[in-house]
Amino acid sequence: DLTSPPPENTKTVLLFWTSWHQDSAPGGSTSKLFETLATSSSSSSSSSQVSFYRIEAEQNASLSSKYNVTIVPTFVFLDESNDVANKIEGMDDSENISKVTNALQSLIQSKKVMNTNTTSNTNETSANKSNQDKDEGENDPKEELNRRLKSLINSSSIMLFMKGSPTQPKCGFSRQAIEILSAKHSNDKQQQQQLIFGTFDILSDETVRQGLKTYSDWPTYPQLYVNGDLVGGLDILKEMVEESEGDLVSALGVDSSCLVRKDAIDADAAAVNNPQPSSLEDRLKELIHRSKMMLFMKGLPSQPRCGFSRQICEILTEQNIPFDAFDILSDEEVRQGLKSFSDWPTYPQFYVDGELVGGLDIVKELVESGELQDMITGADGDGE
Repeated sequence: DLTSPPPENTKTVLLFWTSWHQDSAPGGSTSKLFETLATSSSSSSSSSQVSFYRIEAEQNASLSSKYNVTIVPTFVFLDESNDVANKIEGMDDSENISKVTNALQSLIQSKKVMNTNTTSNTNETSANKSNQDKDEGENDPKEELNRRLKSLINSSSIMLFMKGSPTQPKCGFSRQAIEILSAKHSNDKQQQQQLIFGTFDILSDETVRQGLKTYSDWPTYPQLYVNGDLVGGLDILKEMVEESEGDLVSALGVDSSCLVRKDAIDADAAAVNNPQPSSLEDRLKELIHRSKMMLFMKGLPSQPRCGFSRQICEILTEQNIPFDAFDILSDEEVRQGLKSFSDWPTYPQFYVDGELVGGLDIVKELVESGELQDMITGADGDGE
């Protein structure tokens, strides 16, 4: 475990956890996933300089504040200058598991580029700085967009631009592309492996949606890119699977850094996803009790999607109250079901020890009267 800022000059992955959050605590499913990734990375020569540390969030408030950690578990990925390269909050579904593995891959690959181009980068530093100075003040919208598109395309070795997300695709073509990429693949040793790939929801950004059509001269979605080059859409992806007799890994021409052993993460993914069927009421009870302080909101603390949700996150953070959060926009069944379950028609909803406190107005009143801290202190003292 880490209690001080990590050393510089090395890539670092941090896992923020608390003892009351079972999945992130030692022995929990998220903790085991973290250990699996660390073990897998340590066995790879390409990632030997990536360090992994666990941080107990509540016992290390300064580090939690430094990296703006408001919920657990939170994965923070740092570059060699200790700057945040990526941050992933919560582990509610397989999409976040994929985001964690993709973020780790990005760290590894960026280090590869630095190692193979050290001389070139050194020689070109002066020229790049000169060009940067020359370009200051020049903000051509088209060039800005192209730079952004190039950055998105290269954010992962395998990158899919689609409608929706892997867990909630919003068109049949995108869904089929996800199914193909997420399938198990066999290498020459017949080991079951899974492709690591990134995704971008083009419905979330109309500028990217329209701009990428022109940038790549490809008018439809989904669009698949490998190592920054356009592969094509769903039809081409299907053809590659058929022509390669199912060996998509070879057809795409990707190396082992784009693969994860299926048996290394399946158990953890199953534990996180809890696939056993349950009633909606059981599921709501489980969610409400997932953390001592539980917030149901629109979006996540890092990206609230309504003003009320943003305000309540700010209040809880200012009060130094650790809390977990669930995005009700990601699950319509939970969104509607919780209204009836708790007899509270609006969001956000804040719970302490499984009991509904209320929404934004009530939380504000409790803060002003000082009762909220008393309530939290009481909850902390009731547990063990």
